[in-house]
Amino acid sequence: MKHESFHESAEMYLKTASELAGENTPTPIAALAGRLGVSAVSATEMVHRLQEQGLLAHQPYRGISLTAAGQQLADEVVRRHRLWECFLYERLGLPWHEVHDHACRLEHATTPAVTEALDAFLGHPAACPHGNPIDGQAGEPAERLLSELPVGGTAVLVRVHPESEGLLCYLAELDLLPGRRITLREIAPYQGPMVLQTDVGVRYIGREAAAHVHIRLLTEEPA
Repeated sequence: MKHESFHESAEMYLKTASELAGENTPTPIAALAGRLGVSAVSATEMVHRLQEQGLLAHQPYRGISLTAAGQQLADEVVRRHRLWECFLYERLGLPWHEVHDHACRLEHATTPAVTEALDAFLGHPAACPHGNPIDGQAGEPAERLLSELPVGGTAVLVRVHPESEGLLCYLAELDLLPGRRITLREIAPYQGPMVLQTDVGVRYIGREAAAHVHIRLLTEEPA
């Protein structure tokens, strides 16, 4: 990150802090550093700078949380990011699993005027290609995680969050995209993969990846 401007780095920290935020639970700086791929020392230095600007609140030995101003800026970055994902996927035809990383670069160089023009050009989309709402982080109230689906339960994949290129590539290879209907046939013993029945065949997905896939439950009864 040493070649990035402070502005770009600050936006990345705020967006990542928003993604990691738990309900009324501070985010450890180590978790923030791990997600961003930086050292704990670098993360701590940036946290202090953002705290001085009133964008983050830091509780020693507990972690950080976004202030109202910090959350607003993070939401703006997320909105730009998801609009660019829509443009890259729907208009330019780039692969579903590649648009996330491209959008990560474009989000920092987009002015408010361009953001609004892009939104209008796309017809004010409700969600990005990965199923996440353009405005805001929250999904549907009834959402659950795929990792929580009981054996025999049937669900529809709704969205992937938080995203990363590696995770999206993994899901694309399995053809586990938003809108896909799945039934959990079994869970392999000793924390093994989840065995899913889909319209295109059986798929095996690791528990860690399943914890990033949000679903809408259709039934908990065995198929």
